[in-house]
Amino acid sequence: MRGIRTKTAALIASLGVPQVAFAADIGDPQGSGVILGAVNWLQGTLLGTVATVVAVIAVAAVGFMMLTGRVNWRHGAVVILGCFIVFGAASIVAGIRAAATGG
Repeated sequence: MRGIRTKTAALIASLGVPQVAFAADIGDPQGSGVILGAVNWLQGTLLGTVATVVAVIAVAAVGFMMLTGRVNWRHGAVVILGCFIVFGAASIVAGIRAAATGG
């Protein structure tokens, strides 16, 4: 029984020790320029003026429907949270990458 306690204490103590995650920065592979161009175009489309206008219309419509009692408040909150995630995706990914690389 004492051995199990010692192993459990050692496991708990090791969880508190920060581990360093190393990410390999190898760059883009040769010939990926076309794919990167397409992905950058998609990102610009999804986060550009059109997406902003659609998000404003969606939030306004859902907000009006919530005020008139046609939509559950939880569903309205999900739409608003989705807009925050879509438009904050770059910041979220930058934070995750900074945490993963240790700085």
